[in-house]
Amino acid sequence: MGLTTRVIARLDVKPPHVVKGRRFDGLRVMGSLYECAQRAQDQGADELLYVDIVASLYGRPLNGECIDAVSRDLFIPLTVCGGIRTLEDVRTAMRLGADKVALNTAAVERADLVGEIGRRYGAQAVVLSVEAKWMTPDWLAYTHGGRERSGLDVIQAVWLPESYGEILLTSVDRDGCGTGCDLGLIQTVRDAVRDVPIIASGGIGMPEHALEAIQAGADAVAVASCLYTTGLAPIKSHLKLAGVPIRDA
Repeated sequence: MGLTTRVIARLDVKPPHVVKGRRFDGLRVMGSLYECAQRAQDQGADELLYVDIVASLYGRPLNGECIDAVSRDLFIPLTVCGGIRTLEDVRTAMRLGADKVALNTAAVERADLVGEIGRRYGAQAVVLSVEAKWMTPDWLAYTHGGRERSGLDVIQAVWLPESYGEILLTSVDRDGCGTGCDLGLIQTVRDAVRDVPIIASGGIGMPEHALEAIQAGADAVAVASCLYTTGLAPIKSHLKLAGVPIRDA
């Protein structure tokens, strides 16, 4: 695991716009792809996470035009999620500026694709995206933009036979709520997968929430709503004051 904690800007995209909602629903337009990507970079984001939240739901292909709009004039690492179904999709995303790709629905429907990408580009280029909902007595893994049950609980989802570089762990229950991350979810996955970095996503509405996620076992946080309210600087300052090693903005 890395020694530096990352604050990642997450752009949820319903092409051609960046959108934000609550629990993946009630979406409202936040701005253009280029403007939001530049805002994140200017705020000191360590990385940018582009998530096409409807690609799998509607069966849409990888949107190269949108990725190009995000990556233009971007100088921080970019992860592309949504519409990745083949090695050719990965090649296209990389050609357009992606450093990593994240798989959710495709990782469930075709787990061998994770291994194929890892062998071609290295495991560090593959992010396993897990969208989780609490359904007593377990957290269940969902696909298709958080709408379809995968048939797996989150532990089964992260125990893929193929290797990957990190986990994007999204709480659908907390998404857009600003009430804090699902710390129990983070702790559960951390206990199950000790040596893989976890990016906690969903629920961060104030700097304290980011610190709580790191203390629960996350190695990075993905922030969306704060991009349009407080900005990322207060989050990075709070982590730094708490003794968490971060990259200076």
